[in-house]
Amino acid sequence: MTSVHTAPGRLQTVDRARDQGLKILGALPYHYPRALVRAHGFHPIEIWAPSSAGPDSGAVHFQAYACSIVTKGAAFLLDGGFDAVDAVLVPHGCDALQGLGSVLLDFVSDRPPVLTLYAPRTRRPVDLDYLVAEYQRLGEALVAAGGTEPTDAAWTAAFEAEDAADEALRDLYSRRAHLPLTDREFYAAVRAREYLLPEDFTQLVAGLPDGEAPRPGLPILLSGIAADPPDLLDVVNDAGAHVIADDLSTGTRRMLPGATDDDPWRRLARAYLEGPVDPTRADPLRDRVQRLRDLVQATGARGVLVVAPPFCEPEQFYLPALRKGLDVPLLFVEHEGGGGDVDGQLVGRIEAFVETLEGAR
Repeated sequence: MTSVHTAPGRLQTVDRARDQGLKILGALPYHYPRALVRAHGFHPIEIWAPSSAGPDSGAVHFQAYACSIVTKGAAFLLDGGFDAVDAVLVPHGCDALQGLGSVLLDFVSDRPPVLTLYAPRTRRPVDLDYLVAEYQRLGEALVAAGGTEPTDAAWTAAFEAEDAADEALRDLYSRRAHLPLTDREFYAAVRAREYLLPEDFTQLVAGLPDGEAPRPGLPILLSGIAADPPDLLDVVNDAGAHVIADDLSTGTRRMLPGATDDDPWRRLARAYLEGPVDPTRADPLRDRVQRLRDLVQATGARGVLVVAPPFCEPEQFYLPALRKGLDVPLLFVEHEGGGGDVDGQLVGRIEAFVETLEGAR
């Protein structure tokens, strides 16, 4: 039996990965081909506004309206994070992340290799060929950064490990009502996928005990970037609600369907292009609204709570359409993330939102 409290931490995972002969890739959020990274001899550990990052060393490189994922991610790397990784990957999830990649490439000299990835913003047949070429470019960059050219056996092992971990994540969600985990504990388990070795994550999920999930109060749908800080989930529970389902970048948005193709590059590209509707993919407004409408209807959620760091353009772009198109109340809240405290004003807004849902019964 395992516990989210006893799972290996990030430093332990770094040691475990290096013991397996893997190099460490510091990965900014959040769509990147894990099996490709693994096949090329790297293990990715994601960087999401680390709580250890100071507020200033990263922010000085960006406009005042850059989000905390970018500024704290930069601060973490500049204040010692570069020493812990063999390369850094910055996917173009938004313009702010693209700016981070440019800053690291053009203005920071004493660093390991910084790699970029530019995913398509549409899902046309031509995008498949484009994405295959991007993945191949990333593979060449990983080899140049000290990785290995993957053999057929390395591809097979990488897909087996990562597919098993992806299936474990789906299993974790399917068992949600039968796990004796609070919302905070459940999302701690979900987010362990961001750094654990795939086999360790699979073992973590398999070892979670069955039981009755504590579900206080009204069911709500949690959307946005991340359930961060974790205290936010305690605030939701204390206010008289619980998370029945999510549409989070750190949650179900990253659950890609299984794709089959004899060519590993096309297999990875197909999986990405068939993934869930996602603001960072610039999907059509109607598709985003419909995804949340479907989730609300399927789960019986009484309201939608959208959480994002300040200045998150992908999330804010969709808000007017969501407020107009959903049949349940929606509350949008901003928080810097990285483990900071939830201030009293935010607590009051969430409490008032839950009271509104109570009154609408």
